[in-house]
Formats: sequence, C-alpha cells, structure tokens
Amino acid sequence: MPGKPNKDFLRLLRETKPFLAEAEITRLEKKYGEGTLEFVEAMIIENLISHSEACRLFSNCIGHAYVDPFASVVTPEALEAVPPAIARKAQVLPLYLINDVITIAFSDPADEALVNRLAGITGLDVSPVFALPSEIRDAIEIHYATEEDVRSIIDELAASSDSLIQQFSTHDIVSLSESKGLIRIVDAMLYFAMRERSSDIHIEPHMEQTVVRFRIDGRLREMMRFSKVIHAAIMCRIKIMCDLNIAESRFPHDGRMSMPIGPREQDFRVSVIPTVEGEKCVIRILASTSKREFMTLDRMMISQTVLKPFKRIIKSPNGIVFVTGPTGSGKTTTLYAGLHEINKPDANISTIEDPVEIRLEGITQSQVNNHIDLNFARLLRSMLRQDPDIILVGEIRDLETAKIATEAALTGHLVFSTLHTNNAIQAITRLTEIGIEPYMVAPSVLAVMAQRLAARICDRCKEAYFPSQEKLSEFFYDAEVAEDIPMYLGKGCTACRGTGYHGRVSFHELAVISEEMRSLISASASIHELTVAAKRTGYKPLRYDGLKKVLLGHTTLDEIEKSTSFEWSG
Repeated sequence: MPGKPNKDFLRLLRETKPFLAEAEITRLEKKYGEGTLEFVEAMIIENLISHSEACRLFSNCIGHAYVDPFASVVTPEALEAVPPAIARKAQVLPLYLINDVITIAFSDPADEALVNRLAGITGLDVSPVFALPSEIRDAIEIHYATEEDVRSIIDELAASSDSLIQQFSTHDIVSLSESKGLIRIVDAMLYFAMRERSSDIHIEPHMEQTVVRFRIDGRLREMMRFSKVIHAAIMCRIKIMCDLNIAESRFPHDGRMSMPIGPREQDFRVSVIPTVEGEKCVIRILASTSKREFMTLDRMMISQTVLKPFKRIIKSPNGIVFVTGPTGSGKTTTLYAGLHEINKPDANISTIEDPVEIRLEGITQSQVNNHIDLNFARLLRSMLRQDPDIILVGEIRDLETAKIATEAALTGHLVFSTLHTNNAIQAITRLTEIGIEPYMVAPSVLAVMAQRLAARICDRCKEAYFPSQEKLSEFFYDAEVAEDIPMYLGKGCTACRGTGYHGRVSFHELAVISEEMRSLISASASIHELTVAAKRTGYKPLRYDGLKKVLLGHTTLDEIEKSTSFEWSG
C-alpha cells in the first residue's frame, strides 16, 4: 500500500529541480502514488535526486527533522527500551535516550497515536524524527540482530533439509540455496556481522561442524557453530549472490556482492578457497560512505606532530606520498581521508584501485580487471592522458607501475599510493629493490607514513592500573619516571563482549624526505643511515606514537607490543 501523499513535496521538487524530466515524475507517480514515500525512495534508487536532497525536501514538507539511521548514534539503552517485536510491528527505530526523552525514527512522525503508544510502552517522552521506511526496516534488522536469531534460523533449516542435503545432488543444493530459509540465513549473518562492527566474516568447514568467526577490532572471535549439513548450500547461496560458478568447487573464487540497506547498498568482497573439509569463505565488509563511517583526517585521532606536516605535504603540487602497513591497517582509509582534504572543484583527482572500496563524490575512480589484462600499469598510463592533477594508485606491486608513478610525480603530478612495508623508511629501499633507480626515487618521494590499528579500550569498562616496573622497562628507557602514571585496560562488559576492547585507534610514524635524505637515497644509503637522518628532522617511530595513545588511555601496552618492533622502544 502506498504511503500518505504529500503534494508539497512535488511542488518543492519542481522548484528545486526545474530540469527534472516530467515524464519520469509522471511514470513514478502512476506506479507509487503522488508524493508518497515509496515515490521518494524510487526517485533516489533511480538517481533522479540525491538521497540527502530528497530527505531534506520531504522533512521540510512534514515539519520533522530527518535522521539517517545509518549515520546516527544508536544506543543500547534506546534499543532496550523498545522490544524488537514492537519495533518490527510498528516499523520504528529507537535511536538514543537523553534525559528521559527517547528519540525514535518514524516513517510518519506525525502519527500521534503511534507516538503516544510508544511513550506508554517505554515510559519515556518520545521525540519523533523522520527516516525513510526502507532505512528503518533494514536498520531494525541490523541493530536487533542477535546470535540466537541466526542460530535458530540455521537450526530450523538444517533440521528440515537434512534428508535433502544427504542426497547431495547439485540440483538439490541449488534449489535449497534459493529457498527463503537460506536467503534468511545469509542475510541474518550479514546483518549480525554489521551490528557487531565486524570487518570480515570467516565461514570455515570442519569435520562435523561449520564455524563462523568475525574479525572485530582486529581480532577473530568465534561467533557460532552449526551443523555441516547446510554448509554447501550456504556456499552456493553466496556464490549466486556474487555471480560465481556454483558448480566449480575445486578452484578458488573471488567476487563481490551487494545487499540493499535502505535506498543504498552495502558492498562486500568475497573470497572462496577449497579445503579438505569443503569450501572456506571469507567475506570482507567494505567501508561504507555514510557520514558516520567516512573518516576525515581530523577524526582519525592522528597526533598533531604527524597530522600537521602530513596535511601540508598532501597540498604539494607534485611528488609521491606513500602510506605503508600490513593488510587491514587502514591504509585506504587514510589515503581517502587525504583525498577528501584536498578534493576541490579545481582539481582533477583520479584513482586506480583493486577493488574500489570507498566511493567519494567528485573524483574519478577506476577499477583493475585482471581478467581482461586491465592492470595498474595500463590504467595508469592511460590516466596520465586524462589531464590529472592528483592520482591515487591503490598499490604499487611491480616495476612497471612503480616506474610510471615515479615519472608522473617528476612531471608535475601528485601521486598517492601504498606499499607493504614494516615501517616508513623501508618504503624507500623497497622502491629501489623493485627496480627504480635511486636517482629517480630521491627527487620524487615527498613523505612516507606508516600506520597500524590497535584495539581501543572499551569506554564502558575502562579502569586505571599501574603496570609493574618489569613491564614498563620493556617500553620506556626510564621506567621509574613512568611508574606513577596510570594506564588503562578494559575489565570486560556486555558492550565489548567481555573482551575489554571496543573499536580501534590508529597510530603512525611520518618520515618527511629532507634534502639530506635525498642525498643519501641517491647514494644508495642503508636503512640505518636514512633513519638517523630522518630523526634529525623530527621522525619518531611507530612505537613512540603508540605509547602516546597508551598514555592517553586509548589502548594498552599489549596492543602496542603486538604491532611494533622491539628495536623501536623509547
């Protein structure tokens, strides 16, 4: 049934979008009704109007503020105040609770009867705000998702499908994978992973059971186990979503899939490999471009001694800026935060990535496709004919790409890229190891930032303690000076699932290439010589910045020890 019509929306739409095709408006009016919420959502999905503009216009018409459920804070206290059955039946999403007033998202915040009923149920004053119906529906599934929900759906399907699976014909597996039960399982698992802030989902077959683990705050945690009888069907369902060959289980597969979250989509990257017990699948939940998820440089808690020179360097007219670190250390997030900082209408910014993980308005993004031999080098060579000012190369993997990027930096382009090295100084020698001549490396590289991510102490169960002298001596030259400074750890609570950690914090080192270092690079100096020269210009190693984050109460000594080398102590 279409929602309530709002003719003011159409009037405002025509005033603000005079060039919008009337034929398209008429077509959607006939299908969804004049000015209904279904009409609004259809316009967003078909890219006739931006999401933010459509919601702003509609909220102005109804006189209630719009709140994006995926960009807003959603607190556990608010969720506990409205039972999941009530939220699903009324299609409302509780957001946050302040001073006995609960803010709840409605598709029709003017529904006074519903607002009053929820006030009676919660025993709180209700502040209604507006959100799109599809946003509320999907946000409910994410925020109310629990491990028990997923397991109950799995157990129900496993029990009903046991005899079917044991026949193990390809036709039966495909039929089961397209059943509503299997679709519910995969969807519930993805919703639950998003609620838990997971970056990766591991679906691993063992002898008798399938184990599902989530990587949360950088650590793998086992979330559930279930009968192996439906493992093949789950793999088949995921392959169908990725448009992969479901009949081939002997070779690895790589793919991508999306699922609608409101009028937008959440993207996932999928890797499937064969094992002796069946196919193992790892699903990477790609970064969202919502307001809450997109990180700017100022929000990344980068130390000012690193942030200020980095901001200055990325405004240079030419040269190469590298961000280094292991897989999953946040390199792409930092690079995009840097691009966001310098993304202006007068700059032509282009990227080459494998794959495109973050969408950023105002820049041109291209994706590598090795199946048709569209690699980094070929795309970069063509991109240089597109009159770019700034280029992001997702990763420098080979001599050809490195050479083209270096030449681009020397011919007036600003290039951003990543390398897999343990620290910033090693990136310089890595380029020469790849095959770039030192006389080209020296004038082209502006700076190298190395970074890591550490688990952040849970704010709800954080408590102070004083480490032993023995522990302090592992990190500080003078342990006696540090012994009176409190440090912190999380004792474990429901919010952090008893781990003591909730979220992540980054720490960095920045090597700005000085004239002295350029001379050393040209002379093929050692890493030690380059490090000594870098320290003369203010370079501090990763462990130094990590210990600052420990002293500020953001993370623990154990986390820093896991991520940094012993030789960088002090």
